[in-house]
Amino acid sequence: MHDFLQQLLNGIISGAVLALPALGLTVMFSVLGFANFAIAAHATLGALAAYLFNVKFGLPVPACLLVAIVAAGSAGVLTDKIALKGLRRMRRTDSAMMVAVASIALNMALENVVRFFFGNDHQSFNLPIMRDITIGGFQVSQQQFLNLGYAFGMMVLLFGFFGFTRAGKAMRAVADNPDLARLKGISVEKVALLATFAGMGLAGAGGMLLALETSVDPLVGSRILLMVFAASVVGGLTSIPGAVAGALIIGIAQELSLLVITPTYSSAVGFVAIALTLTLRPQGLFGRKS
Repeated sequence: MHDFLQQLLNGIISGAVLALPALGLTVMFSVLGFANFAIAAHATLGALAAYLFNVKFGLPVPACLLVAIVAAGSAGVLTDKIALKGLRRMRRTDSAMMVAVASIALNMALENVVRFFFGNDHQSFNLPIMRDITIGGFQVSQQQFLNLGYAFGMMVLLFGFFGFTRAGKAMRAVADNPDLARLKGISVEKVALLATFAGMGLAGAGGMLLALETSVDPLVGSRILLMVFAASVVGGLTSIPGAVAGALIIGIAQELSLLVITPTYSSAVGFVAIALTLTLRPQGLFGRKS
């Protein structure tokens, strides 16, 4: 029972970190109408930018988190304009699929750019060594505990943004009905730009928090892409609360699976979650039937 509860705690922490890129994917899908798989490469870019500012300029983790958001968000806007925007404007029934496939190609291209300029070596943030802490007989690293706090704080800010700001309400309006939002005077193009920046920024933040626990390398984002997509599918690709719930479910399921299978096969949790969701509830736990 102790091992079960320890893995459950680990799953909640990893799920909270996973929720950030899952929220980013959901935000972009809700507004833009396609799954942007280049989110993996942008998670890597955010982690890498934060690492460089931490090592070169000695910035603390909170400041590096802001760097990761701005760097990944800005890169997302730029790459969308160069590679995806033209395809998004096409009036075809299969345009969403075409853009999703193009985003996979974009992800591979960005990943190889990172490899070319920074190599394949694993790098670590310049952080002080911290001992694990024990809470009620359960061990948690201080970095995990801090990551949980950072992730929770960012989720609170995001929910506040959608609930209380004009920009957040405009994004919700475009996600619900872009044509009606346009008639109400909302600039759909500006909202799409904001959604891309916010979505990729959240991915960058998630990539950085993951790298704090492990290391920075060109595959930081690719290692979590399947789980991010699974979390969004399980929660409902258009539901913000669903993305959080889905990430927690996937994080907990992945950690609990380690009790019965080796870590090599833990990625199968994502495939199983997607298959079960699409079979039993295609719209996800919090999604609405179209």
